[in-house]
Order: sequence, then C-alpha cells, then structure tokens
Amino acid sequence: MKKLWVSAVPYNKGVVISALESGAEAVVLPDGKSETVREFGKIKTVEKNGDIVPGSDVEFIDIADKADEDKAAAVPGDKIVVLKMLNWTIIPIENLLARRGKNIMVQVENSRQAKLMVEILEKGVDGVVLKTTNINEIKKAAEIVHGISEKVDLVEAVITKVKQLGMGDRACLDTCTQMGLGEGMLVGNTASGFFLVHSESIDNPYVASRPFRVNAGAVHAYTLTSESKTKYLADLKAGDEVMLVDYRGKSEAAYLGRNKIEKRPMILVEAEAEGMPISLVMQNAETIRLVSPDGKAISITALKPGDKVLGHIEKAGRHFGMKVDETLIER
Repeated sequence: MKKLWVSAVPYNKGVVISALESGAEAVVLPDGKSETVREFGKIKTVEKNGDIVPGSDVEFIDIADKADEDKAAAVPGDKIVVLKMLNWTIIPIENLLARRGKNIMVQVENSRQAKLMVEILEKGVDGVVLKTTNINEIKKAAEIVHGISEKVDLVEAVITKVKQLGMGDRACLDTCTQMGLGEGMLVGNTASGFFLVHSESIDNPYVASRPFRVNAGAVHAYTLTSESKTKYLADLKAGDEVMLVDYRGKSEAAYLGRNKIEKRPMILVEAEAEGMPISLVMQNAETIRLVSPDGKAISITALKPGDKVLGHIEKAGRHFGMKVDETLIER
C-alpha cells in the first residue's frame, strides 16, 4: 500500500486535521508538536520526538544534481528516503528507483504530482509527502494514493476433487470494508496456491448478505496479504491488515474487525493451475463460494471436477509468512 505523509511545517492545525480525516499515515511536524497532534487523533508523527525520527528512521534529501542522487542512493536500504526535487526533474527519481528499489518517498505540492510519483515507471515510489495548505488537495491526493493498489496475477484453476470431511474449526473474517461481486480474499492450504474465496455479498433465501465478510476456510489455512506475505487464518485478529482481491486482480487493503472461529462441517476442494496444485478446506455450506474466471460466484457445494475457478500461484517457499528461495514440499 502506498504511503501518504502530509507536511504541517510550519505548524498548521487545519492541515493536521485534514491529514487525519483523509487517512494519511503520518504528519511531518515542527519539533515538539507531537503531543499537540495526538490530542486530535491517532496518527504517526515525523519529528525528533515523534514516532518517525529524522536522521534515524528517515532521511530528507534535497536533489539538485548527481551528487545529491548518489547521496540518496547511499542511505541504508532499511531507512526511508524522502526526496525533495529542487528542479522537479523525473530522471533522478527513476535512477533511484533502479538503484534502491524501495523505501523511496518524494515531496510533492499537489495531487497531480502525487499521481505522477506513485505511478512512475509503473511501479511508482513507495509514497509521497504532500506539502500544501490546500485542504481539497490533501483529500484529492489521499484518494489517488490510496487508490493505487497492488495487481495480483490470477490464474484459471481446474477443479480436480471435492471431498466431504467431518467437523473442524473455520475462520470467518469480518472486515471494516464492504465487498462487491467477484471480490474476496486469496486463501489456500499451502503457501504455493490460493483460491479466490468470494465474500458473502450475495443474498439468499436463508441468510442475509454480509458484504464485509469472507468465510475464508479452516484455521490452518494461509491468506495472502500485501507485499506477498501470508498469515494463518487462526492468527488474524481485530485491527490486522488483510488484502481484498477482485476477479480482475485489483487489490485493496482492508482491516479486520473480527475473526469468528467456530466448529462447522468441512469440505476439501482441490484444483490444478499451471501444473501446480491448489487446495483449501472450507466450511461445507452452499453460501461459501469461489469465483469463476468471469467474476461470477460459484457455491462450493455445486463444484465438480472440470469446473474452472480463479486462483493464484506463488513460486517461492515461506518462512514466517515471508518469501524465501528454498526447496519446500507441502501436500
């Protein structure tokens, strides 16, 4: 997810309030202003006494020539670099994206520049620091930055087996976001293959729709989150970030409000995609659905061998949810 910081230097209460209301991750402040800002709401602060400390967690670097670019490139990769383009040229930013690859933010003055930065070279910088007193520009920039999402490669998976199981613990994930048709979460028995499990956004004669919910699967299963990390369903709790994905591969960060783990009858669904197996144990109920390649919801109780659904394949293994290059067999 792209970052939005808003600069309130010199201090401007209206800018701080707008940053909070727009969902900015942090505000850049004059030294000593963090406590004042925390009275308005919960937001990270960037100053010597703040949550993010200049010189320690982040470096602000003016870019005027090649020497400045080299200085920015030399900053340790785990530290954020905020670039201020004195001549507002694009080439140094493109060079630094190639040289550093991550933890690059750019100071911008309006939403138009923000859009350019988060889309540059298709990948974009990691975020922007917006310096303006125009409240409308803060809101516009927030919509742009938060609207840029990771594109997830979805593949066509062919169902090979559906097997009824006995009782098990399943996790129902209730998010703070409403989902639409063709949208849900990527969940799998292993870290190498995932099904797109549809949200409960469809009405039926027996249960009202719950468009904020994904009945994701058994507690042992993985869900794919942002930056291609995985989390066990059993470990998820209120406040955790999860990733929503629609049938076109568009993703969106959402936050969990509740994880309901209950004993239910279970079913195993297996498929193959690009020569790789995908499987998932889910609750055995007609309201649990996967997604067809054209975005339609398919009840798992109606699945049969040969049916096609959407999935996602990961090539690398996992260690504590992170990708690692290793030999790994999961069945």
